[in-house]
Amino acid sequence: LPQANGGLIAPSGSNMVALAAKQNSVPVVTLAGMFKLCPMYPHEGQDTLNDLISPSSVADYSLMGDPVLSEVEFVNPVHDYIPPQLIDLYVTNIGGFQPSYIYRLLAEYYHSDDWEAFE
Repeated sequence: LPQANGGLIAPSGSNMVALAAKQNSVPVVTLAGMFKLCPMYPHEGQDTLNDLISPSSVADYSLMGDPVLSEVEFVNPVHDYIPPQLIDLYVTNIGGFQPSYIYRLLAEYYHSDDWEAFE
């Protein structure tokens, strides 16, 4: 879900992949349809980044008997936020764009009245 500032909300673990790509000078290209663009900025009260799921996909429950692991708190988020500086290109159904241009696409393709639903 591309954000107005050019950032991206993606499945958990995506931020780590984007950081590794940046470190190794590998471009990060994101594919998203125009209908996926979100006029909100990541700091505007979205609860999406607070969704957590069961830690069973991270650690097996049978290991919880171990005294060391019983003291560990597992947090398993559903989504990651990828900042715009880690994304090189957005490819949409109308073309390819830099992350810094996403806010302009929103202004061109959506009327400001359409944004009221998000407020």
